[in-house]
Amino acid sequence: MRLVFGLVLIVGVGLAGFAVYMAQNYVSAYRLAEEAARAENVPMKPIFIANRDLKYGDKIKEDDIIFARWPEKFIPEGAFFGEEDWFSEGDGVLRTALRPIQKFEPLLAAKVTEPGEDAGLTSRLKKGMRAFAIRVDVSSGVSGFLRPGDHVDVYWSGRTLDGDETEGEITKLIQSRVHLIAVDQTSDNNLNRTTIARTVTVEVTPTQVAALAQAQATGSLSLALVGAADDSVAQQVEIDQRLLLGIEREAVVEAEAERSCTIKTRRGAEVVEIPIPCTN
Repeated sequence: MRLVFGLVLIVGVGLAGFAVYMAQNYVSAYRLAEEAARAENVPMKPIFIANRDLKYGDKIKEDDIIFARWPEKFIPEGAFFGEEDWFSEGDGVLRTALRPIQKFEPLLAAKVTEPGEDAGLTSRLKKGMRAFAIRVDVSSGVSGFLRPGDHVDVYWSGRTLDGDETEGEITKLIQSRVHLIAVDQTSDNNLNRTTIARTVTVEVTPTQVAALAQAQATGSLSLALVGAADDSVAQQVEIDQRLLLGIEREAVVEAEAERSCTIKTRRGAEVVEIPIPCTN
């Protein structure tokens, strides 16, 4: 009896283990089938992605890019969907990386140049904009924390003129949210070190170029770094020494000159002025 009972127990345990194994396989197969069905229901579209890590300034060759299916709903703006988009100027005309791009990262228009262009400043200037260099130092250049791609407010400090009279020192905001495109001779916005810049290059309109040139020639310019998530535009700001120290201007009241009225009369050969009360 004991032998029979042991055999039955062993067979029962084996059958139970086999049932669990089959159940696990069934659940796994069901999950895979469900995931495959979900993947088939998500609209996909092929786009170009990087086939290797790219550094700023790298020429992007044909072997450096591949097609990959991407969820159509989540395709980033500026993606390339075909060879006619990427090789718009021909197969031998290469694009250049404007910033580091990781392997399998989508290639976007904002991260690469137009075909045949290099990674210089001209490729970063928008239509109608100009590049203008501003001299800075450790105090006026935000202590080396500036990076290409940042936005800054530009303040002018100097003495104002009222005709031929020189007024006091003032500091005034002259440009708000100016876009930096280069720091010293570097336009790579992925700098991994802090440097004290001597010049920064900004992207401005021709009118702003004239204003900045005049301001730089007649006073000193200082930069204030704008936060990355701050899209506000600063209002007019102007501070002079009196306002800084809280000194109110004394009202100058010119005393009205006393009016006098006279009449002239002739006494012989002499003309005499006689004062009389003014009537108006």
